[in-house]
Amino acid sequence: MEGRLWTILGTIGGHGQFWLILSHLVLTVIIVLILAKLSTRKLQLVPTGTQNVMESYIQGVIAIGADSMGEKNAKRYMPLIGTLGLIIFVSNMMGVIPGFESVTGNINFTLALAILVFVYYNYLGFKENGAKKYLGHMMGPVPVLAPLMFPIEIISHFSRVISLSFRLFGSVKGDDMFLMVLLMLVPWVAPLPGFFLLTAFGLLQSFIFMILTYVYIAGSIMMSEEEH
Repeated sequence: MEGRLWTILGTIGGHGQFWLILSHLVLTVIIVLILAKLSTRKLQLVPTGTQNVMESYIQGVIAIGADSMGEKNAKRYMPLIGTLGLIIFVSNMMGVIPGFESVTGNINFTLALAILVFVYYNYLGFKENGAKKYLGHMMGPVPVLAPLMFPIEIISHFSRVISLSFRLFGSVKGDDMFLMVLLMLVPWVAPLPGFFLLTAFGLLQSFIFMILTYVYIAGSIMMSEEEH
């Protein structure tokens, strides 16, 4: 990945872009799996340690979606969105640690996440509403406006892929470059406030990605929910 002079994993397999993306992605997934294992290894009625942290995280994810689609639906789609949030957050935090890269700082990875969300929420829209109703909803309230509204809606939906991917990529890549320049210009102790700032930005980007995913899913399924 551009912008890093040296990485720990790069010393093992070289600093080629493919190796850096793959190795840091595998490391990110391993960390998430370890967190999941630690939180479920010894379940207790009164949670402590990692279990307490992860249960609080799950409750927070559900609370994020409850406002847009209700608690029942928020719980239904929590596994996907909670997993995306963990992957993005761990990856963002990895980029804050000198010697490691954020896979979210690569446009190919963020684009893949955005396409995943795009395909999934449209699949739910067709599944929950049927093709006729789902596509008909994009044609506006009045049939005469359909030739105008339908192309606009299609463009709007595809623009979400660009919005999701470039927002995350741009923020993380900018943070990586800021951190690199900071470490090159000042001693190691001085950048500490910058590390805290980058941590907050990484958390914020994870939150934004999750809430937008919830909103997109809600928009695709709430047509059938309104009938009930």
